[in-house]
Amino acid sequence: MLKKEIKNLKFGIWVAAIWVAILWGIELLDIMLWQVEMERYGIRPGYWEGLWGILTSPFLHGSIKDHLVGNSLSLFPLVVTLFIFYRKVAWRVIGFIIVATGFWVWVIGDLGSNHIGVSGVIYGLASFQFFSGIIRRDAVSLVVSLIVVMFHGNMVWGAIPFFTPEHVSWEGHLFGAIAGLVVAFVYRGEDKKPPKQYSWDREENTENEDTGVWDYRNLQPPPQGFNHPD
Repeated sequence: MLKKEIKNLKFGIWVAAIWVAILWGIELLDIMLWQVEMERYGIRPGYWEGLWGILTSPFLHGSIKDHLVGNSLSLFPLVVTLFIFYRKVAWRVIGFIIVATGFWVWVIGDLGSNHIGVSGVIYGLASFQFFSGIIRRDAVSLVVSLIVVMFHGNMVWGAIPFFTPEHVSWEGHLFGAIAGLVVAFVYRGEDKKPPKQYSWDREENTENEDTGVWDYRNLQPPPQGFNHPD
C-alpha cells in the first residue's frame, strides 16, 4: 500500500510541476510578446467566442506577482494530494471542474467582463477534497479534508462578492467550489479506502457473504456444563 502511495506522490508532483511550468511559460511568453494580448482568450460571458475561454482561461493570468505566484503556490499542493488519494478519478475531477466552472461563469457572469486565471480550478480542487472527506467519512478522506481546511480555509472569502476586489472573479471562485462539491458527490464511492479488518473480526464474522444467512457451522461448541436456553 505504501509503495502505491509513493508512486502516486511522484506522479502527482510531476503533474503539478508540469502544470505550473506551463502557466509560467505562457505568462512569460505573454510578457515577451505583449502585443499578443492573451487575456482576450479568457471567458467572456454572453459572447459565443468567449466559450473558448472555458478551456484557455485557466492558463492565463493578469500578472506574475499579484496573480500567478499565489495561484501556483495553491495549485501545486492541491494537485499533488489529489493524485495521492484520488488517483483513479483525478483526471475526471480536473476535467469536470474546468468545464463546469467555465461554463457556469460564461452563462451567469456579467456581460462585458473577462475572466482569466486558474483560481476557479483551485477552488474546485479544494472543495472536492474537503467535501469528499465529509461525504465519504473514511479516515483518510477526513484527514485530507482537515488539511485542506488548515491551509486553504480562508479561501471561502474569495467566493463572496462583498469580500473580493473588483478585479477578482468571485464568480469563478464560487462556481469552482460548487463544481468541486458536485464531483465529490458523484465520485463518492471511487478510490474509497476499505476499513482495516483485524484477524479477530474475520474469525468472529460467521455470516455467509453470498446469502446473508448466519452459518451456525462456524460457531464453536459450547463449553462443558452449558445449558442451551432451548
